[in-house]
Amino acid sequence: MTATTHETEILADDKVPTIRLVRDFDAAPEQVFRAHIDPELYAQWVGPHSVTTRITRWDARSGGEWAFANDRGGEEIAAFHGSFHEVRPDERIVWTFTYDGEPDGVALETLTLEEIEGGRTRLRVLSVVPDFATRDGMLSSGMDVGINEGYAKLDALLAKEA
Repeated sequence: MTATTHETEILADDKVPTIRLVRDFDAAPEQVFRAHIDPELYAQWVGPHSVTTRITRWDARSGGEWAFANDRGGEEIAAFHGSFHEVRPDERIVWTFTYDGEPDGVALETLTLEEIEGGRTRLRVLSVVPDFATRDGMLSSGMDVGINEGYAKLDALLAKEA
């Protein structure tokens, strides 16, 4: 099976400091869910092509915590951490997401997975941040490149597992 790359919708609300992502995957919800909670799988796909991801803490359960770093050329260029607030198998993950370089910009993210026609999955992420400046900083940071390239890597990983 070859990987299909779908478009990712990245939507910013004018009235509240949020970012919404909507993306379809050619895989079942349980496969997409597993790729988000299994640290070995997550490290293979998250982020842009130009970095490697190194998991430093990972306890993917309600009440657990996580942390990872992005490396380029053997040097750490960014690190992130957060807490898993709710992990509902194959359906929903609620977690905080913090870039270590902006510790006051904590995002609360809710990821939901919906089975759609043909055994596929629609992923939706709602990211709520403290203010519009934080939201706009995230949007202008190149976040779209990391999201799009990461999800393309996830497409390939899911196709390989099929």
